[in-house]
Amino acid sequence: MKRILIIDDEVNVALLLSKFLTRNGFDVSTASSGMGGMEALKNGEYQLVLCDFRLEDTDGREMLRNIKIQYPKTGVIIITGYSDIKMAVELIKMGAYDYITKPLYPDEILNTINKAFETHHALVEIDEEPQAAIIPEKAKTNTVKKTVFAAEFVTGTSRASKELARQIELVAPTNYSVIILGESGTGKESVAKSIHLNSPRHNQPFIAMDCGSLTKELAASEFFGHEKGSFTGALYTKIGHFEMANGGTLFLDEVGNLSYEIQAALLRTVQERKVKRIGSTKEIDLDVRIIIATNENLQEGIQKGRFREDLYHRFNEFSIYMPPLRERGHDIILLAEHFLKIANQELGRSVESFSQEVVDCFMNYRWQGNIRELKNVIRRAALLAEGNEITLKALPLEMSTYKLSYEAPNHYAQHQHQHHQPTPHAADIPEVKEPRHDLKNAALEAEYETIIRVLREVNFNKTKAAEILNIDRKTLYNKMKAINLK
Repeated sequence: MKRILIIDDEVNVALLLSKFLTRNGFDVSTASSGMGGMEALKNGEYQLVLCDFRLEDTDGREMLRNIKIQYPKTGVIIITGYSDIKMAVELIKMGAYDYITKPLYPDEILNTINKAFETHHALVEIDEEPQAAIIPEKAKTNTVKKTVFAAEFVTGTSRASKELARQIELVAPTNYSVIILGESGTGKESVAKSIHLNSPRHNQPFIAMDCGSLTKELAASEFFGHEKGSFTGALYTKIGHFEMANGGTLFLDEVGNLSYEIQAALLRTVQERKVKRIGSTKEIDLDVRIIIATNENLQEGIQKGRFREDLYHRFNEFSIYMPPLRERGHDIILLAEHFLKIANQELGRSVESFSQEVVDCFMNYRWQGNIRELKNVIRRAALLAEGNEITLKALPLEMSTYKLSYEAPNHYAQHQHQHHQPTPHAADIPEVKEPRHDLKNAALEAEYETIIRVLREVNFNKTKAAEILNIDRKTLYNKMKAINLK
């Protein structure tokens, strides 16, 4: 018999949970305090404990520690509120099997418990031969697994970069959905790939989808696929992104741009873990980990009715904040060197370094386009460099005319002690261009400056920029390409 102990000081919650699990074939007991829970464990054998993180006489951390010391063969699942998720993940590193977030959903509870019994040999029948305690796989061996990062991911030396790498290492082995937050161009997709590469799904597909470029009409077909002839223009059967990612990871970028109707369809798929192509009656079972990225404030979107709160909570099992490039200190130069190597390979060049003026400029520039902007600047500079060193002359005009003041000649070294001057705003860039009498060139120059200014104002959110500029997204992409800004 599969025996479960519920420890929760909210008696009504414990009672409802007990009745539900009993109806589903489990032998369930309850305790209303940490002390009562330990007493129950002393008097009976349980394979699994569901323990609320916040108890009147103790907390989940202390309970987990005591259970693992005294009853190492007993698995522990933590019941927690959303505000305690970070702590819950830490508890998993200490040996908890999983966590369940409040409000409690019956399907989620049952699915988590069944997985615990079905996929972990530690949760064996009481009358069977005892087996190993339920502990993370990496704790069962002395071998230290090295974190693998996506090719475009650069492990920096700043505190922000180290924390980012730590969070990737922490969440990757789990099956949690992840929200990656941050400005446009900060490298959210490379983090998603790194999570996938370090997960048990690393040999399965990683499918990335740009939700910002989807029209309302195409979104359903792209997500779920369609059968041939299911609508006008459906000339062939199309497999949707969910189906393509089955067994692996689906990365949804700019998810805040999805229409409310598509969000509703997405919620059903995420909840039921089934997908049905447009025009088909057959449901396909899904086993997909979902990672989403956004530079939108989804909480604000919820308040304004633009984003579904229930969908947000489905996604928000774990969140990672991507720091903007301007907050990553010396990482800027490490990234620049990385992109220079790539540019040299692409262009067949051998540019070796950056002049001190360029280094100083990089360290003080605002980098509104973040890593994406830096990459494009380096590619352009590598092409224009006249020798084996990149100088200010090879930088875009808006950067090379950036007026900087320094407290000492070696500003690059000073940055590491955070004594650099405040970054000037775009309005502070001096006008050093020679007068133009060619109206066509002057008009183009004004247009490009407007595009760059608007992109900066919206943190390089191309959908918002296109709306402000009153052009469609494709036209914006073409104009950005023309000025080597991707």
